[in-house]
Amino acid sequence: MSTKLIAPSVLAADFGNLQRDVEMVNNSEADWFHIDIMDGVFVPNISFGMPVLKAISKHANKTIDTHLMIVDPDRYIQTFADLGTDILTVHYEACTHLHRTLQAIKAAGMKAGVALNPHTNINVLEDTINDIDLVCIMSVNPGFGGQSFIENTYDKVKKLKALITEKGANTLIEIDGGVNDKNAKKLTDAGADVLVAGSFVFKSDDQKATISNLRKVANS
Repeated sequence: MSTKLIAPSVLAADFGNLQRDVEMVNNSEADWFHIDIMDGVFVPNISFGMPVLKAISKHANKTIDTHLMIVDPDRYIQTFADLGTDILTVHYEACTHLHRTLQAIKAAGMKAGVALNPHTNINVLEDTINDIDLVCIMSVNPGFGGQSFIENTYDKVKKLKALITEKGANTLIEIDGGVNDKNAKKLTDAGADVLVAGSFVFKSDDQKATISNLRKVANS
């Protein structure tokens, strides 16, 4: 995949002006919407749930990339499909039967993603990589926005890229956490395809320009 994609994380948007921020992403050079769903159990924070995702879907006109940071994600696969999710990412650490979960996501008409926490080794995906459309590497500990980027991420991306190549898979590599214009190029050089950016985009003075510049840096 040649073009590197930018996925603003709506978790960092202004919830009091959510429609405005969704329209901003629609009208920007961003490629996807990244939606974080947290349950306060798998991660120590609670983010928005189904009604808010439904509201976002109503206004979003780009790919909806939903990242479940929840226990027992299998219970909600069809629900998220019905809410307009295009790519559904579950955590490896939350799935007892990962292969079955991936098959269920695809059966519901979505692309299947798997997220890995910072402490989880790439090799746990050796047996399933050909069934995975996207691997989301957490470059911060999941649960809170605005954290500092974990430097070990670059090596992890390279190892994952090598595994994808070795297995002949078509899996995309997504990076989530602490992404900015200083590390974007190094990440894409290492093999990343999709960069999630939350605070960096939504806390900037000119959000559309920030997205445009990040996309330019990632593809340079």
